[in-house]
Amino acid sequence: MATWVIARLTFREAARRKILWAALILGVAFLALYGIGVYFIHREIQHSISSQNLTAMRETFSFVLMAGLYVVNFLVVMMTVLTSVDTLAGEIASGTIQAVVTKPLRRYQVVLGKWLGFAAMLALYVALMGGGVVIVTYILTGYSAPGVPRGLGLMVMEGLALLSVCILGGTSLSTLANGVLAFGLYGLAFVGGWIEQIGSLLRNETAVNIGIVSSLLMPSEAMWKRAAYEMQSSLASTIGMSPFTSTSVPSPLMILYAALYITIMLALALRQFSRRDL
Repeated sequence: MATWVIARLTFREAARRKILWAALILGVAFLALYGIGVYFIHREIQHSISSQNLTAMRETFSFVLMAGLYVVNFLVVMMTVLTSVDTLAGEIASGTIQAVVTKPLRRYQVVLGKWLGFAAMLALYVALMGGGVVIVTYILTGYSAPGVPRGLGLMVMEGLALLSVCILGGTSLSTLANGVLAFGLYGLAFVGGWIEQIGSLLRNETAVNIGIVSSLLMPSEAMWKRAAYEMQSSLASTIGMSPFTSTSVPSPLMILYAALYITIMLALALRQFSRRDL
């Protein structure tokens, strides 16, 4: 019961932060700009591509949709880290955590409640932004992307991996160091993912292995690549020649690993906070 109370309070506190509102405002602006762009692209395609060539039209709309979701993916990453990086680190530094961690409230309930609150906020943000891109594309073009629920779910998992790292880092690091850790791991996974993609095209096993190792350190980019694979057109998925995925698509085992990664990071955070001298 206490865990859910902390989760609700964390959700409300996050909802009042200017960072979240800035992310929402930028998200709405992006959706508006995306919708305008899709409208003119659709109108131009109707004039330049024969109505008989349905495959070309579908592939074009699929590419535009994935480009929009690619931007949403970055917004999700930024929002997740910036809203959660200070939740424990800042409270420990300011001493306000001492007013929260009081009996009969247990320390693990504080950490788990905060994680659940931010996880709910993250899931809602992905649903609004990712769902918004999908709906806008469908309304303006009639194109319906495959695997949307699975894809958005994987984007949530990507955010949860970063959230868990931020919660763990907040138990022992300062806010600045925690942010550097989270963005550093994400950057490592991002670069490693592109190295793996290029390596798979060139059939360079060393480059592919570098990408796999980076995904083990932080599975965020692997979750996005799998999400893109689920939501893009079947033709693009089969060919694998897309800037959003490659012939080296993360397997279902990587999804299981990401779930295990999230669980381990959260368990370490619970353990570290329980031993932290406040």
